[in-house]
Amino acid sequence: MGEAVLVTPRLVLRQIREDDLELHLALLNTPAVMQHLGGVQPRAVIAAKHAASRESFAAEGYGFMIMEERDSGELVGHCGLRRVAHPLAPNPQDFEIGWLVREDRWRRGYAHEAMRAVVDWGFSAHGAPQIAALTCEANLGSWRLMEKLGMTRRADLDFRDPAEPDPIIQYMITRDQWEALP
Repeated sequence: MGEAVLVTPRLVLRQIREDDLELHLALLNTPAVMQHLGGVQPRAVIAAKHAASRESFAAEGYGFMIMEERDSGELVGHCGLRRVAHPLAPNPQDFEIGWLVREDRWRRGYAHEAMRAVVDWGFSAHGAPQIAALTCEANLGSWRLMEKLGMTRRADLDFRDPAEPDPIIQYMITRDQWEALP
């Protein structure tokens, strides 16, 4: 476990190892990074997400990964591909992308670089007919990245989670739309 899955000009996206938990907790499970994702999560929640990613890779060949800088080898984020995971989402059959980048690496284009590779991988290696991205309505930064990836807003897939103050919104891109991008 932990081998490289995708490599971009500046990043290695690799499978999550058990020893990634401490760095994830320290660098990604922070108030700033988790502001629009339900806030800082208990250790057990992050550990369960890591275990689910490892299980997904074993069963399906995809999941969430650790994002490392190629030059430094440092953990800079978490990203990946899965089936829509939110239990209230109306489209659990769709593939979903997601990402987190540690605060001191924001505004360097890492999320865009990683997600371009992940979307391409979802379409080319996993046969996704379309890929969704979910965020809360207040997370303008995520909207902008989704739009930069060529995704379009799908208000018909939005939903409310009583545990969240803002509606959950969705963006989507089809394989044809992705292939038509410059």
